[in-house]
Amino acid sequence: MKILLTGPTGFIGSAFTRLALNRGHLVGGLIIPTEQAPTALPANPNLVWLRGTLEQPPWSAIDTFKPDACVHTAWITTPEIYLESPENERFRDASLQFLLKLADSGVQYVLGLGTCIEYQIGEKPLAEDFTPIAPTTAYARCKNELRLALEAEAKPRQFGLCWGRVFYPYGPGEHPARLCSAITQKLLRGDTITLKTPKSTKDYIYIDDLVTALLTVVEKKFLGTLNLATGHGTTVLDIASTLSSLVGRPELIQQTTEPEKDPFPFVVADASRLKSLGWQSAISVDEGLRRLVAVHKK
Repeated sequence: MKILLTGPTGFIGSAFTRLALNRGHLVGGLIIPTEQAPTALPANPNLVWLRGTLEQPPWSAIDTFKPDACVHTAWITTPEIYLESPENERFRDASLQFLLKLADSGVQYVLGLGTCIEYQIGEKPLAEDFTPIAPTTAYARCKNELRLALEAEAKPRQFGLCWGRVFYPYGPGEHPARLCSAITQKLLRGDTITLKTPKSTKDYIYIDDLVTALLTVVEKKFLGTLNLATGHGTTVLDIASTLSSLVGRPELIQQTTEPEKDPFPFVVADASRLKSLGWQSAISVDEGLRRLVAVHKK
């Protein structure tokens, strides 16, 4: 299959590229003209770099590549910034224009990445058909608005659409400010860590498991909404305790006497729909954290 990938140099995009190439697919990566091709993705005859942006795509090169499908991962994801950044609106508008033009040019399938926080967060696992949609951040709102616009155009323009809601990916290559890497780095420096929301529970999915799920979805051309998650919750305290044991510094983990309120205290998926496609998580949280620590120790 020929897959056009946006965001190929990002955390998810680069891992997806490696897996897709290993499975024999052809990948056309949309890369910013001024950006260097990542050294982590060595030259491969099945990998083509398409120089351009969502706003100014290289349509001639894309037409030459002739993609069968598009996996859209490009978006702003910088920790501490992305949730309320005005860049979310730019990505929403540019993504819609780009993806609809792709569909008009003959691309038959689109997999767009949404977010788990499009849902109304409560105390139960989040299910595609039952949990209400109630985004409370600019990031989630713009993602959801893109989904709605694409769903409205999919049938008239005759392209298949899957909207995959990503939960909490982690692993080597993630932004250093993300929870797991941030805690790991502090522990390795010998810094004391005070957990502000120790009971906060999230559905953490190891990056390799996530991209395996993505490729499974594309290969099967699944249509509709889909949770990209394991179906299991892990607390911040569990993450920190596991990492501190792996590093050998459990005494560095402390809990505050007055925990902060987490606006998303329980974000765990009902992953039965994804598992019905034959996907299963292969990397436990303990094993994923062990791999992450090993990389940071190098």
